[in-house]
Amino acid sequence: MDKATFKANVEWVRNKQEMFIGNNFSRSHQWQFDGGVCVPASASHQIVPLPYSNPENVDPEEAFVATLSSCHMMAFLTVASKKKYVVESYIDHAMGVLEQGETGKFSITEVTLRPDIRFSGSRLPSAVELQKMHNVAHQNCFIANSVNTRINIEI
Repeated sequence: MDKATFKANVEWVRNKQEMFIGNNFSRSHQWQFDGGVCVPASASHQIVPLPYSNPENVDPEEAFVATLSSCHMMAFLTVASKKKYVVESYIDHAMGVLEQGETGKFSITEVTLRPDIRFSGSRLPSAVELQKMHNVAHQNCFIANSVNTRINIEI
């Protein structure tokens, strides 16, 4: 693969009953992906107060954390499969930290991945081999390679 392109449609429409001036508008919107998946999104309720955010929708910050986790997981599963380890389940309770940096701008400065991986079969990785597989997965994660965020992997 030399190059691949990816698309997403993001759509927001003002509710005719809402004011727009003065920052008084809903942040609810839709993410539409190829294949037809539509995800309800909003600003984080931790950043934009109710009723202008919707905590039931996915916000960009948690989507960013999930994206890093998902990318690492897929890279890890590939590494494990190539090494002939059988993975039964992979559950990650990932967490990101949004904070103001030295420049005064906010960013997700750190994401901690906490994968709980269950293996089966006669071949089980040692703690050292598991760490090596996570290191290779991290090096091969396209999203991790695309960001400045510090990524920790707790195993």
